[in-house]
Amino acid sequence: MELDAPGNVREGETLDEKRLEVYLEEQLELTGRLTIQQFPSGFSNLTYLLELDGRELVLRRPPFGAKVKSGHDMSREFKVLRGLAPVYPKAPKPLLFCGDEDVIGSPFYVMNRVRGVILRGSSKPLAPTQTRRVAEALVAALAELHAVDYQAAGLAELGKPAGYAARQVSGWTRRFEHAQTHDLPLMDEVAAWLAKELPPASGPSLIHNDFKYDNVVLNPDNLADITAVLDWEMCTLGDPLLDLGTSLGYWVQADDPEPMRALGLSPTFWPGNPSRAELVNMYQESSGRDVARPVWYYVYGLFKVAVIVQQIYARYRAGSTKDIRFSKLDRAVKACANMAAGTIEKGKL
Repeated sequence: MELDAPGNVREGETLDEKRLEVYLEEQLELTGRLTIQQFPSGFSNLTYLLELDGRELVLRRPPFGAKVKSGHDMSREFKVLRGLAPVYPKAPKPLLFCGDEDVIGSPFYVMNRVRGVILRGSSKPLAPTQTRRVAEALVAALAELHAVDYQAAGLAELGKPAGYAARQVSGWTRRFEHAQTHDLPLMDEVAAWLAKELPPASGPSLIHNDFKYDNVVLNPDNLADITAVLDWEMCTLGDPLLDLGTSLGYWVQADDPEPMRALGLSPTFWPGNPSRAELVNMYQESSGRDVARPVWYYVYGLFKVAVIVQQIYARYRAGSTKDIRFSKLDRAVKACANMAAGTIEKGKL
């Protein structure tokens, strides 16, 4: 299995190399010529590999043309990592934050690079037994995060756990309305069902809000060893079962309808992966938390994924990004809406 590797910087997503070089030399006391590459995957915040003075660094910045400022707050993401790194070993170590938009056109932060393997839908499948072990490690890492003492991490003010589920449903509903480009009545029906059937709170914890295969780095010598968790832009204090729900939303099974499998959200359909129902049981065993309403959390996850994808598609339609990967994301929104409505009707995962 190959290490995750960057490629050329995509059109329209270049950085001011000279300004950045000067800034890094001053702030990190490095010298030499800066080289920049871009990690090719991911639809939200942009991630670049920087090489300077023999060091490998990772830079994160908001996407070009993004208007959802709360979802692309670099200072907040940096603060999360600064608090987490000492108490959650899987959090990458942050090095510096820059709020001066004159450097590259937006705020950004820099962290250490963690080398390793990242599994994506396009990756070569693992042996079923190995896939199972990686899935078990993924669930264990999620439960481990939910057990972190957020007071000790200095992150007690990161969010407001009370009423979290209701705010999430109403918030994602508003985001869909603001980003809507075409009529999709099923999304309205799913949003109404989620608001009506809210589950009781399960107790607050730190939650990642985008916990899936392609946001974890695996040890190349032991793929069942997760060495880092990436993309902390949506981390907050909230209900951990909604965090599980987001993971379920990305968890496409081999027996799901073809439009869902075609999305390639994550390599969860490989032989050896647990089903969504098994994933819930694994989480309950790892965390000690009871998941009494798995259907609600899965439907919530699908709805949230659909809204995120719709926001990205809206940016593409508006011309804020020219990334061709985004041109057919409206199909993904529809597939998630259909799956959510079907799951509500079926009443089980």
